[in-house]
Amino acid sequence: MLDFYSIESLLTPEQRAIRDAVREFVDGEILPNVRGWWDRHEFPAAIKDQFGAIGLFGPTLPQEYGCAGIDNIAYGLINYELERGDSGLRSFASVQGALVMYPFFAYGSEDQRRKYLPDLAAGRLIGCFGLTESDGGSDPGAMRTRARRDGDGWILSGSKTWITNSPIADIAIVWAKDDEGVVRGFIVPTDATGYSAPTIESKMSLRASSTGEIVLQDCRVGHEALLPDSGGLRSPLGCLTQARYGISWGALGALEAVYTCARDYAATRTTFGKPIAGRQLVQDKLVRMLTDHTLGLLMSYQLGRLKDENKMTFAQVSMAKRNNVRVALNGARLAREILGGNGITTEYPVIRHLLNLETVDTYEGTHDIQTLIIGREITGLGALE
Repeated sequence: MLDFYSIESLLTPEQRAIRDAVREFVDGEILPNVRGWWDRHEFPAAIKDQFGAIGLFGPTLPQEYGCAGIDNIAYGLINYELERGDSGLRSFASVQGALVMYPFFAYGSEDQRRKYLPDLAAGRLIGCFGLTESDGGSDPGAMRTRARRDGDGWILSGSKTWITNSPIADIAIVWAKDDEGVVRGFIVPTDATGYSAPTIESKMSLRASSTGEIVLQDCRVGHEALLPDSGGLRSPLGCLTQARYGISWGALGALEAVYTCARDYAATRTTFGKPIAGRQLVQDKLVRMLTDHTLGLLMSYQLGRLKDENKMTFAQVSMAKRNNVRVALNGARLAREILGGNGITTEYPVIRHLLNLETVDTYEGTHDIQTLIIGREITGLGALE
């Protein structure tokens, strides 16, 4: 791990062992193949079994549900290493854990947890999280998807878009307003009548990830589909807080990848009889990238400590997501400049990470929305109100 300030010395032996195991997996199984997956716009379906076998799905959840029960710093390191490989594959894992498994744990019944979590942890089931709508975006309160009581079940109608994993999912956690206008979470099998998940084609970002829509046309589910403790926007937003935490670590893995590529390239690329690494402007770019990475890693490490102590706030998560993703994106742009024309070919990982990070900068709350969350926290005034 890129570690200019020796954060390694703060890690426990277990945290190091987990980080090293995932790093070895990424080096051996993802990095040799991800260029081809990305170029072909291909999600590697077999990866779900590998992720499940090494415990990458919902690893902070309790062992009694088939999960690893690790701490949040170790979980952050997992996200870091996966996104060093590719943002799309980190997204695949973090959606499964933070946006599908977490709502079972936080809002589901004990029967629902025991029925679904072990299979989700093992990768035998894949889930997706249906919140975003085409007309809503950053305003989930404008949700149009409805859940209407029908006898002993529910009828769901509406649509969701930009849903990671939806074309490959076995179940979907769908958020809809009930008859009283309260946002509730529902477990929807993807083979239910009236459910479809068209794939979104022609993406130039997260091309190794499967992305689609969710279309609900009078989709009927039983009474047991309701997550009983869900209620109001606080429920899906609580899931997003979990996801944003992992993203704050993951983006730094992508930044390591582009920094390392640019540094090594600059050391061997010669112009006017001298490696470009000896040019002042190139060194300025590398120093900016390394400094941003170091500051971001310190932020995420402390955030993980706060999370393990149940002291983390959603505004702190917003600050880490906002900062770390944007500096990673800017770092990828600097790396592209250092590589010159070679920076736009997927022979090198820089343009792949740059284009992926354009999406990471937007999803789970845009840079601007994170700014407004933090602004409200420090002033007490809501800029959207």
